Amino acid sequence: MKPPAIKGYNTSMFKRLLRLATSNRLALALTIFFGWLGGLAAILQAWILSRSIDGVFLAGQGLADVAGLLKFMLGIICLRALATWASERLASSLALRIKSDLRNRLVHHLAELNPAFTQNQKTGELTATALEGVEALEAYFSQYLPQLALATFIPLSILLLVFPLDPLTGLVFLFTAPLIPVFMWLIGKTAESVTQRQWHTLSQLSAYLLDVIQGLTTLKLLGQSLHQAGRIQKASDRYRDVTLSVLRITFLSALTLELLSTLSTAIVAVEIGLRLLYARMSFQQALFILVLAPDFYLPLRLLGLRFHAGMSGTSAARRIFEILDTPLPNSLCHCEEHLPSNDIVPVGQAIPLPGGDCHEPRKTSGSRTSSLPQIPLGQGNDKTGIRFEHVWHTYASRSLPAISDVSLDIPNGQVTALVGFSGAGKSTLAAMLLRFVEPDQGEIRVDGQLLGSICPDEWRQHLSWVPQMPSLFNGSLAENLRLAKPHASDAEIEDACQRADLLDFIRTLPLGLATPIGERGTRLSGGQAQRLALARAYLRDAPLLILDEPTSSLDPLQERRLLHSLHDLMNGRTTLLIAHRLNTVRQASGIIVLDSGRVAETGTHASLLKSGGIYASLVQAGALT
Repeated sequence: MKPPAIKGYNTSMFKRLLRLATSNRLALALTIFFGWLGGLAAILQAWILSRSIDGVFLAGQGLADVAGLLKFMLGIICLRALATWASERLASSLALRIKSDLRNRLVHHLAELNPAFTQNQKTGELTATALEGVEALEAYFSQYLPQLALATFIPLSILLLVFPLDPLTGLVFLFTAPLIPVFMWLIGKTAESVTQRQWHTLSQLSAYLLDVIQGLTTLKLLGQSLHQAGRIQKASDRYRDVTLSVLRITFLSALTLELLSTLSTAIVAVEIGLRLLYARMSFQQALFILVLAPDFYLPLRLLGLRFHAGMSGTSAARRIFEILDTPLPNSLCHCEEHLPSNDIVPVGQAIPLPGGDCHEPRKTSGSRTSSLPQIPLGQGNDKTGIRFEHVWHTYASRSLPAISDVSLDIPNGQVTALVGFSGAGKSTLAAMLLRFVEPDQGEIRVDGQLLGSICPDEWRQHLSWVPQMPSLFNGSLAENLRLAKPHASDAEIEDACQRADLLDFIRTLPLGLATPIGERGTRLSGGQAQRLALARAYLRDAPLLILDEPTSSLDPLQERRLLHSLHDLMNGRTTLLIAHRLNTVRQASGIIVLDSGRVAETGTHASLLKSGGIYASLVQAGALT
């Protein structure tokens, strides 16, 4: 079963799509079998019809004489309909399973990739790939791929039957049938590029539309909403034009294939009619072949009609496989050694650490001392902790390194503040601890163990992260909080909210914790969103805490109220605090000053002020307020 020889058709892409289908071999085999069975039923139906007509009109038989044949033909018709129905149902089921598996793989792979990947992509385009792109494959697997097999098996079966009965008609079939793939090749040279352009235009339109919707408030304030609406209209017009081009090609291919099959059937009818006229062929044999001729070309015609589905599926699959082929971070390689290829780890299934057996799924006990023995953070031992040793990192989009030869220590159970001007490398160091980026050179060790040797999923179970702009999802307050601890009780949630100074606000809401917060937390103020993120950290209760200026969105009064609870949160935990306010910096046991990706100074607040270096300059310039 091979695809038509179309210029530009990526054979390796067809093989990959075929492998997806053969992962459900039974469903694919049954789909093709029932389709082929329907074709055999059509052959038998044609024979019974020709035999009955021959008996009635030439042999003088009555209804009673052919009643048995007619009943048999009725059964064959029912069998053909049943086989067609079964083939279509199995094909749809096959396509649904493949779509579900492929979408899961796609989302899982995106989740495993570093956030830097999605930050460099258009969200709308990725969404279109995961939704419309995967949906475009349904017609490929339910229509085009089975028809590709049936276009081979059914005509071949008819040809093997007809050749012994009538070699001349067999030769006509043999020489006219390839005309359809030839014209598919001619049309396919244009169809492939136009279909790819259609998919690219749709992806760009989806990405642009999402950007405009998300930035609608800003566009209105700047008076650009109508202008952007005009640009969306132009993008929609481009998509309409390219879609009409695809439809024109589809209609042209349908007309051409119908014309070819009709002319080929007419040639068969003429040559059979002439021989029948000169009594060189029996009536039953002639009628049987004439009735069978349209069924010979039907699978090829259907393949041509479904060729567009194949091209659309291939265009969408290219982008899907581009994402799936994006290499995972090196840190994930050791995890994947324990997992079957392309399999998805079920929720709750443990992922093994290197050099050890799989851990049982952990139950969160609510205590930070429940960490795995391989990662003994939060033990309060100031002689060990997290150590950066000559670490370098350069982003792919930049020429200069974001981190240059950084060596520093973050002691266990202590608060370490990271300060510096914008672009100094603070966020990059935090991203390395979060395993969002990996060092180009150097090592990061956790109590002597290489961080890169720890499975990222296991490592992240040991840390809490409060970013400057927390990610909130369209759901209730409780649902957003339970992301940190899915099985948290209402009492635990209320306690976390109380410690984050969020409970008083929740009590004013009519639905309390069940109150929806809107997409990206649009129904919350900036300070409320920040306190919700802090409540997550309290609820998670992890031994390693990374804070990216948690009080940045709070007014002075709220900040003072929160600093006390922050002190409680950081107490006994290994904490990295990216700080921009003196009130939070002063709470740190040690301060590390970064400048242009390098460690410029280290010390306490008092010692750094006294030295009169960069830290003192930051304070004097108001960069630390």
